[in-house]
Amino acid sequence: MNITKVLIADDHSTFSEGLQRVLSEEQDMQVVGVARNGEQAVTLAKQLKPDIVIMDIAMPVLNGIEATKQIKEVLPKTAVLVLSAYGYAPYVFSVLEAGVGGYLLKNVPMRELIRAIRSLRDGESVFDQEVAEKVLRNLAKSWRGGLATSNQLKPRELEVIRLGAKGFSNDEIAEKLSISPRTVQTHFTHIFTKLEVGSRLEAILRCLKEGWLLLDDLP
Repeated sequence: MNITKVLIADDHSTFSEGLQRVLSEEQDMQVVGVARNGEQAVTLAKQLKPDIVIMDIAMPVLNGIEATKQIKEVLPKTAVLVLSAYGYAPYVFSVLEAGVGGYLLKNVPMRELIRAIRSLRDGESVFDQEVAEKVLRNLAKSWRGGLATSNQLKPRELEVIRLGAKGFSNDEIAEKLSISPRTVQTHFTHIFTKLEVGSRLEAILRCLKEGWLLLDDLP
């Protein structure tokens, strides 16, 4: 069994301790550390090299957006899941630019959060669908141009990321391409490695920016 190493970054001790307790009960997860401010989150991430960082935005010393930027600079394959009390669009744009792999509100049920962590680990998006579509479309419009040829991704990998951009799950992509879900996951792993990202959302954003995906490829 692969163990997912999780770092929690949140200055509210009641919330972070409760989350740590819940995640510690999951056999496939290990909470490797808890940071009380953004600066500590960056330090612990560098030391512990977690698979996923659960990041609050409003934190002392260094906010979650800046902390995410610094973590992604040194650990591009670490996925950052923002868990915030705020759903304001400016926050969403800022954390996307910082390189997060997902954005959820703190009122999300705990079982859904656990599923989200596993989905992020498996390369799937964990973003409120309505917010994600709106944000991606706005970004795609700002980068709009002709379809470019990718020298980094193979044709099959582009097929996979294009279906992922449309919002299909690994199982749905597998069915459409007549391959196994494990093969889909392997394709995403190769895509993440080539693009030096840690999540599907980051990969989609990179492909949009490079012109490998177009507005019509989104839901």
